[in-house]
Amino acid sequence: MKKKHIYLFIMAFFFLTSASFAQGVIKGKIIDAGNKETLVGATIILDGTTIGTIAELDGTFTLNAPAGDYTVKISFVGFADQQKTVSVQDGRTVDLGTIALETNSIGLNEISVLADVAIARKTPVAVSSVSAQIIERELGNQEFPEIMKMTPGVYATKNGGGFGDGRINVRGFNQRNVAVLINGIPVNDMENGWVYWSNWAGLSDATRTMQVQRGLGASKLAINSVGGTLNIITRTTDAKKGGFIKTSTTDYGMKKTMLGLNTGLMENGWALSFIGSRTSGEGYMDATWIDAWSYFLSASKQLNEDHQIVFTAIGAPQKHGQVVSNKYHALSIAEYKKYGNKWNKGWGYLDGKAMNEKTNYYHKPQIALNWYWNISDKSFLSTSAYVSFGRGGGSGILGKGYYKYNVNKSPYGWYDWNQSVEANEASTTGAQQILRNSVNSHNWFGILSTYNTELKENVKLMAGIDGRKYKGIHHREIRDLLGAEYWDDSYAPYKSGIAQAVIGDKIDYYNDGHVSYLGLFSQIEYAKNDVSAFVAASVSNTWYRRVDYFNYDNQYATLRDDYEGVESTTEKQLGYNFKTGFNYNINENHNVFVNAGFYARAPFFDFVFINYSNDVNEEYTTEKILAGEIGYGYNSRYFTARINAYYTKWYDRWLDGRYRDADGKSKSVLFKDLDEIHYGIEAELQANITKDLKIGVQASIGNWYYGNDVDIDVYDENQQLDGSFRSYTKDLKVADAPQTQLGMAVKWQITPQLDFGLNRVFYASLYAKFDPEERTDEAKAGINSYKLPSYGVTDVRLGYSFKVGDLDAYASWNVYNLFNTEYIAEGWDGNSHDEDTFVGFWGWGRNMNFSLRINF
Repeated sequence: MKKKHIYLFIMAFFFLTSASFAQGVIKGKIIDAGNKETLVGATIILDGTTIGTIAELDGTFTLNAPAGDYTVKISFVGFADQQKTVSVQDGRTVDLGTIALETNSIGLNEISVLADVAIARKTPVAVSSVSAQIIERELGNQEFPEIMKMTPGVYATKNGGGFGDGRINVRGFNQRNVAVLINGIPVNDMENGWVYWSNWAGLSDATRTMQVQRGLGASKLAINSVGGTLNIITRTTDAKKGGFIKTSTTDYGMKKTMLGLNTGLMENGWALSFIGSRTSGEGYMDATWIDAWSYFLSASKQLNEDHQIVFTAIGAPQKHGQVVSNKYHALSIAEYKKYGNKWNKGWGYLDGKAMNEKTNYYHKPQIALNWYWNISDKSFLSTSAYVSFGRGGGSGILGKGYYKYNVNKSPYGWYDWNQSVEANEASTTGAQQILRNSVNSHNWFGILSTYNTELKENVKLMAGIDGRKYKGIHHREIRDLLGAEYWDDSYAPYKSGIAQAVIGDKIDYYNDGHVSYLGLFSQIEYAKNDVSAFVAASVSNTWYRRVDYFNYDNQYATLRDDYEGVESTTEKQLGYNFKTGFNYNINENHNVFVNAGFYARAPFFDFVFINYSNDVNEEYTTEKILAGEIGYGYNSRYFTARINAYYTKWYDRWLDGRYRDADGKSKSVLFKDLDEIHYGIEAELQANITKDLKIGVQASIGNWYYGNDVDIDVYDENQQLDGSFRSYTKDLKVADAPQTQLGMAVKWQITPQLDFGLNRVFYASLYAKFDPEERTDEAKAGINSYKLPSYGVTDVRLGYSFKVGDLDAYASWNVYNLFNTEYIAEGWDGNSHDEDTFVGFWGWGRNMNFSLRINF
């Protein structure tokens, strides 16, 4: 009897356990409905259970589930959720196929077309993407360009260390030669090509995704993409109602508070989204305080099924203390050992209060109105009209004689501003030294319109117009007389002639730079099955005009309200480019691509008008860029790889600069035809060790050098030709960015609530910048500038998601330079080309950022 009971028990056990373990499989693939790219990390969960998984590197997922009926919920940040009803049977597989998630941001797909977003395994360019989640979790208190430091061939530094003063190099080219686009709109300065990141302090808050397109990139515009293109797509208008509040603080005293609000799609057809922030406190470097606001507003309306409008406004009014980022304010190794890496040479005390020589203040709102028109099933027109009114500048010293470049210092190394006040009060000829503002304001109007049509099956035509009109307003004005009654600006030629200038008066120089641009572009694209190819071309004309208010009439004419200045001739330059590329998907895992292009770029404004006057450089012409690239990609569920090789030659290029000779006199130089050759290889690898642990590796090895010697003209302080010399630059390494880079990233979802991240990046073959006058000795030809010590930096982070009542919350702790590594980030070479005469800026030591975000 007992045996019978035992047998019944065993049979029941096996029946129950086999029933409890009866299960099937749910599988599928998650993609973006707009661009068809896979959504890596999309969440798949069985509603009402704790059973779930995430999409792998190729967008696929596999989910084991007990037999039964379920609702499968598929979600991804920034996309509308989808639900699928399934019936799971024992031993069977339910294939949901390809699930395309629609963005929950109104107008995002349309702006992606306008902005030339590259698509993996289709667009034949080397590209790396940075998502909003990565920016949210990893940027912290870093400069916006630093979020890209895990990208091959990209080098980002803080450029002295002031808030928003960072810079970026791509493949060895500085950011004058890296095109920055925000929603397809070029934002590089139209006179000199620079990007001032402090003007875009709220950009990280509003960015939805960003692509680093290395090389000539995917943009059809004639832009500054010698090294690459930073293609930034901001958030549009969220269709879902809600918002968030976020606060963050650093261990050195900077605080930031941010608020985001979305109305969702309202009954009247409008939707509004707003993000605003306030940043204040102390900077990491001495005397680099921050006082900044930022805002982003997006409003959209679907007028009817064919027409939609989206209005955006972004800006960041700010003031901050700076470190003067030139060789005369950089630290020698001896100064670094004495004062440390936070030392700022440009500040001191006046009557017991700290005062920085260098203060930057600016507000550059950009306002755009986008119109999207679905002309037919095959044709689409996207147009953006935009304006930007930049107002502001930066301060510095202006003096005479000894006080031209010097401020007396205390025994502790600080500026002793009181001594400057005493010298001014003792002077009978006005101030010997003052603080001035260099004002660089602008008015910028533009229109960008792109027409897309399907000519026939598998063939598309894209064509458009890019028009820009820019006026730069430049002058100096008195900021602080430092105890004097006036400043005599009639002491030298080419000045205002005001003998007793006071606070607010314009001094030293006053001119406007006018740049107008009109470009036409087109692209034919072919895509069928596993093959995609394109041919693109653009032609443009740039008009230059300069108006000078001081150099030609210095008898108080500038004080008259009706004075219109002296106009230069209107100069113009034709530019053009041609690009072609081909991608072949060998199978679902492997693809190869190749691209090539030629770019004739119109010169910057300062190379057309020289000597800080209306004088025209009679030799100005287009700069030429020849580039090519070949790449390979591998894509699978657990591993991805992207490897590419590139070659770029830049010639017929113009350069200028300023330096002080052995007697301390200011000199300026102008020269052309210094060729640069850049080639190298880049790689990005990522592996899914488990569904919760991902490891990525990136590497780049380059060989960047100058191709020839060059003859240089030298001008004195009055812009008169002072002589010429030959600079022996042939085969010297291009400076200011590491030619070898290796990085590793680890992302680990420890628990459903707790996540961990680690970034480690190593740099080598970083050479100091050098001035051309230091290369006049033929006996030293071929000797490279000082090679900075190689270094590596490790950043880590912890994040924790939790509930505050019914609201989702996320806390993050970021530690940058975890091991407090001492390293030199950038610097200038000296006469001996070694550490004895080198000066530079050291990187930040270990610093931390803590943030808390609550969504509602």
